[in-house]
Amino acid sequence: MTGTTGTAGTTGTTTGTTGKKGSPVNDDERAAAGMRTRREVLGDDYVDRAAAKTSDFTAAFQDFITRYAWGELWTRPGLSRPERSMITIAMLAALGRDEELALHVRAALRNGLGPDDISEVLLQVAVYAGVPAANRAFAVAAATIDSYP
Repeated sequence: MTGTTGTAGTTGTTTGTTGKKGSPVNDDERAAAGMRTRREVLGDDYVDRAAAKTSDFTAAFQDFITRYAWGELWTRPGLSRPERSMITIAMLAALGRDEELALHVRAALRNGLGPDDISEVLLQVAVYAGVPAANRAFAVAAATIDSYP
């Protein structure tokens, strides 16, 4: 395989333009698809703030999550964005990652989920990850929903 250097020093292959079902096949395509998806799900304001805070120390991480979380995983055809949002909310709630949970509750609302959908996800968390995790997640989600435009 021939490599090409993309933005942020990534190396991509030049074997084609799209993979299975139109998935990106090289790092440049993955980064572009990831940035589009990240902006659609999280919003331009959030992504612009994250980009503005990127430093030499965090640049590789920002590139990694844009290419792989957003450009590879969130662009896969197997689940809809609302389904991915539900799974993400459940995992973040179970792990107690409040800041990311708030971010992804806003993303879920942007993806078409309503407060009732989010509440159902958090009820699942209560059973499978514990009532304390769900209790905290309900508080984070409620504050986020209340402040959502």
